[in-house]
Amino acid sequence: MCKMAIKNYELKYGKTIKKIALEEEKVLQVLESKEQEPIQDIKKAVQQAIRNPIGTKPLRELVQQGDKVCIVVSDITRAWSRTCDYLPPVIEELNEKGIPDEDIFVIVATGTHRSNTQEEIKVILGEDLSQRLKVYAHDAFSETDNVYLGTTSRGTEVCLDKRAVEADKVILTGGLTPHLFAGFGGGRKSVMPGIAGVKTINHNHLLALADVQGEGINKETCLGRVEGNRVNEDMCEVCAFLNPCFLINSVMDAEGNFAGIFAGHWYDAWYAGTQFVIKQQGVQAKGKSDIVITSGGGFPMDMNLYQGMKAYVPAVMTLKEHGVMIATLECEDIAEPPIFFDCFRYNDLQEMEQAVRDNFSIPFYVAFYMCCMAAQYTIILVTKEENFAQAKKTGAIPAASLEEAMKLAENVLKQQGKDNYTVTVIPYGFTTIPLFADK
Repeated sequence: MCKMAIKNYELKYGKTIKKIALEEEKVLQVLESKEQEPIQDIKKAVQQAIRNPIGTKPLRELVQQGDKVCIVVSDITRAWSRTCDYLPPVIEELNEKGIPDEDIFVIVATGTHRSNTQEEIKVILGEDLSQRLKVYAHDAFSETDNVYLGTTSRGTEVCLDKRAVEADKVILTGGLTPHLFAGFGGGRKSVMPGIAGVKTINHNHLLALADVQGEGINKETCLGRVEGNRVNEDMCEVCAFLNPCFLINSVMDAEGNFAGIFAGHWYDAWYAGTQFVIKQQGVQAKGKSDIVITSGGGFPMDMNLYQGMKAYVPAVMTLKEHGVMIATLECEDIAEPPIFFDCFRYNDLQEMEQAVRDNFSIPFYVAFYMCCMAAQYTIILVTKEENFAQAKKTGAIPAASLEEAMKLAENVLKQQGKDNYTVTVIPYGFTTIPLFADK
């Protein structure tokens, strides 16, 4: 009898590595985005992008001396987009056009997140710009700081930060990456939810749920989908009320290096960026597997489960019905933010869904999404032993190693009568979009 060939696989886990030996015959595919040479000269790339923009005139032709310019930047939870590295050439361009620092101000697009500390502002903008420019924190909960502009076709009342509304010109910045239910981040998300009022945000995000109570998640509001995604389309309508004059978005590779800079019209440049991300991160899948092993890509992506669960989504996209997902996430601070883990207090999925509909928040939605996945698939979370109790609250089965997780997965499949199984490995779940020939 021939002995099956064994191959070792490595997945990042915090600042270390987890290893697993698998029978090659059982591994259907390893889904990993294409490697490409990262941008070396960031300043040059930014200058080229803003002087040769997509869908509009160069930045220096859209602004004039005397303009009060508002720049919207992402908060500390999006520090991976490295605003501090690509924003200085933009400010330099404005200065050269005759717009001094005192006529430029920054709004940190917190959405419903907390305000950022001064030290975090330095991380976002860099030491120099954080001292040179006026910086304001958006407050989604303030009735006086936000102004009503109208209503979208889907009934979302549009309230946006009045400082942005009153500015002569608004420039959006941010990072472009696949998003759980908006299809992609970046672009219009700097406005909605970035600088929108809480009622605007909640009404828009409720579109991520099915129309009928009890049907859970809206299947069309999903990772990587733009057309036909009503959350995205409503976000675009909200953004159109503000009609920013320009956009600069970064695209990062799996190692956190700049892969692309997109600049121009707030929609056209963003859309071009989404197509680039699909080409960069999209990987043709051979099919679906019984077991999918995924990783967030290590620290800082797997610092907590709230962020780390983003690795779940491409995994379930490639998972057979009733399959087993093994997520490799260290989660040194698994319960951050506390509001997220408080959402796992429900024992009944129907009751939880009703509560999400009644009091929507992003953490609540993410928790509900995770519980829906746990109801449909077996989820095994490879994490630190001190996280085991918290992992169980999410519906996952905790394991200390990939070897232990594989044994658990094999037992689950045996109970289903499956002795033969296939495995998919996704080493970088954050930056991988599985593509199927029929979609």
